[in-house]
Amino acid sequence: MLDTLTFLLERLFLLAHIKLSSQLRPPLTGRCDRDDAPPLPAAPPHRFQRGDLLEVPRTLFTHFGIYLGENRVAHMIPDILPVLTAERRQIQEMVTNTRLLLGVLSKRASVRVDSVEDFAYGAAIRLNAMDRAVLRSALPGEEVAQRAELLLGSVSYSLLWNNCEHFVTHCRYGSAQSLQTDQFCGWLKTLIQDQRNVVLTALLGLLSMVCLGISSSTALPTLLIPFTLWMAS
Repeated sequence: MLDTLTFLLERLFLLAHIKLSSQLRPPLTGRCDRDDAPPLPAAPPHRFQRGDLLEVPRTLFTHFGIYLGENRVAHMIPDILPVLTAERRQIQEMVTNTRLLLGVLSKRASVRVDSVEDFAYGAAIRLNAMDRAVLRSALPGEEVAQRAELLLGSVSYSLLWNNCEHFVTHCRYGSAQSLQTDQFCGWLKTLIQDQRNVVLTALLGLLSMVCLGISSSTALPTLLIPFTLWMAS
């Protein structure tokens, strides 16, 4: 069951990521394109200032954090472990894929502090690129860092409504938003706007399960609609 949910989550992110990559252009968003700023390599911490917004590419999405100084980055990451234990030493260990996935499904996350190297995880770092993509001006660096520090600990999580991008924009600009979410919701709306498509997909899924039996290939289309609605709540 866990393998099926993992596959489903990855496919959902992949579809969103492909669509977002083709849509993030100024004529569609009314904002500047962030891709014109080249990413920095995994840089020494002295290149960053307290309150800087750091972002790194992941396989299917972009991850964000706030630099606190002294090689420390505050970032929100889905994690089930704080729900299961209060042992800080255990929680502070590197978040595994299983912990992350279960955190997404249970809608729990941690705002935690990691080193720049652990945050980047070998990827290039983009520095304050979102400053050119949002309408609000950045707050003073010290205020940004203090806002991030106040949110450290276990928090609720949602792929669409409270993710790592909402966290950093709340800290740096005073208003939580997610450009990735905005674009994904636009794509999802066009996908499900015609209710006939929803009914047809559900009926085809049930029909395939009746004719071919219950398997991952037949159950996946049937589960996709309620799973997407649950994750979007």
